[in-house]
Amino acid sequence: VQLVESGGGLVQPGESLRLSCAASGFTVTSAIMSWYRQAPGKERELVATINKSDSTTTYADSVKGRFTISRDNALNKVYLQRNGLNPGDTSVYSCRAVSGFRGYWGQGTQVTVSS
Repeated sequence: VQLVESGGGLVQPGESLRLSCAASGFTVTSAIMSWYRQAPGKERELVATINKSDSTTTYADSVKGRFTISRDNALNKVYLQRNGLNPGDTSVYSCRAVSGFRGYWGQGTQVTVSS
């Protein structure tokens, strides 16, 4: 099982960016897929989740209306579209999969929002 994030980088405030999480060793439809983030000196925060059964999504209050989690079953990927980025969104973003009693993490991708 492997999760590989991509799409991070340096962006200016107000810009948009989409993160990708490519899964292998399992299908994203068989797991609860989530995005987390962790800023320097802060605890890891659950940002968004998409359920395996009905694709319902949930979001942290801090990102509601700005971030969208989705998945592409054919490509076996999960995405996090982030609009209206601000410096407070600067973090390492990580993808997580929970299948049954097992959880898996990606290595994370750095996103820096700065002018």
